[in-house]
Amino acid sequence: MMELSLSRCLVLVVCVSSLVSGHDDNDGYTAGAPGAPVRLSESDPGLLSALRFAEERYNMLSNGMHIRRISKILSATKQLVKGVKYSITVETGRTLCKKSAELQITEDCEFFQESHKQKTEVCLFEVWNIPWENKSTLLKQKCQPAPTETKKVVRVPLTHDKPTKENVDLLMQFKDFMVKYNRTYSSQEEAEKRLRIFQQNLKTAQTLQDLDQGTAEYGVTKFSDLTEDEFRMMYLNPMLSQWTLQKQMKPAAPPSQAAPDSWDWREHGAVSSVKNQGFCGSCWAFSVTGNIEGQWFKKTGQLLSLSEQELVDCDKLDQACGGGLPSNAYEAIENLGGLETETDYSYTGHKQGCEFTAGKVVAYINSSVELPKDEKDIAAWLAENGPVSAALNAFAMQFYKKGVSHPLKIFCNPWMIDHAVLLVGYGERNGAPFWAIKNSWGEDYGEQGYYYLYRGSNLCGINKMCSSAVVN
Repeated sequence: MMELSLSRCLVLVVCVSSLVSGHDDNDGYTAGAPGAPVRLSESDPGLLSALRFAEERYNMLSNGMHIRRISKILSATKQLVKGVKYSITVETGRTLCKKSAELQITEDCEFFQESHKQKTEVCLFEVWNIPWENKSTLLKQKCQPAPTETKKVVRVPLTHDKPTKENVDLLMQFKDFMVKYNRTYSSQEEAEKRLRIFQQNLKTAQTLQDLDQGTAEYGVTKFSDLTEDEFRMMYLNPMLSQWTLQKQMKPAAPPSQAAPDSWDWREHGAVSSVKNQGFCGSCWAFSVTGNIEGQWFKKTGQLLSLSEQELVDCDKLDQACGGGLPSNAYEAIENLGGLETETDYSYTGHKQGCEFTAGKVVAYINSSVELPKDEKDIAAWLAENGPVSAALNAFAMQFYKKGVSHPLKIFCNPWMIDHAVLLVGYGERNGAPFWAIKNSWGEDYGEQGYYYLYRGSNLCGINKMCSSAVVN
């Protein structure tokens, strides 16, 4: 099939205006896709709870003297993404009740009978519910005066919408993305699909940006044309969240002294250059080889780049590109007798027959240990012993560009760990404590291949699976 050229991208302004106008009921989602919004009935208990929350917050933030209530639900959907996100379009009206300190909103608050006094509005509310914390967050509130005859609004087919500035801006962003990351698509249909995904990912990145508690910048990355499911399948590691599969390791000996204020093993020569796992869920192998590179450096003073492909091909305890566990990988390396260099056993990004040669082993390990769960203890152990294999929930990482990332827990459930990384250091930036994390998605990811995560609150489960090889 012919590939879609960049110059043809702008043609999409008309043919996909229905996808980018922002008025489609499905809001750009593919019907029936995993994680897509689901329409709700007006009696749905979760919806009613979200409406009460939105109504209360709206009145708290409003400067009006009278309490406003929701008079009609126009549309409502929910989406399961690290919690439950409700998108609700409603009509609201002014009631006879005046606001008090308690702000009691009850059924007794009747609407003004005269329409001009009721001042009807149409509002869009986005409410994110976090069931495991019994908390809700109002992500978006956008209201405007209702049309005079809201019941007679006729929806014009969106395929006839004229291009808008927003449409053109979106397409220019998409074109820039395609140029920067050398994207081509096999057909116009595929390009339209990727544009829809790109648009939704811009919204997700903006939500992360608006709610981030650190200094991170989120936006367009090389993963911006992938759905969350595609990203997870290509780059993440589902085995990490399966606690029953993890092997018990002996506890690490406690460090001999407290952690210094900051430490970075890159400054001490123990960290190799950033690597790229490609379209393969082999992050576990990169995390473990990075750790062993540091341990071997501590032992010999020599920094070697060790082979991840050896583990992908020869580790029978793990699933190659389908995921793996550091605890398994350590055991596999012990059984094999060690690791070859990256040069001798180079990375291909897919499983092939095991070509391990014992005579080419350049580094070995004797055992492995599990670190404590306290971040202060992890920092002290790292500073004394070397880079640490770790794992975390990587949801916010898909759109991370730079800065210290501090996403809300709703985006970063610590019990849903799905990506293995390497802790190489820690410190503080402008008052924000951080972990310096070596990733395996290439140097064009994040800050020259590194992700900086807020340190001190067990964020994203970064403390739950820290381990290291032992070289005697």
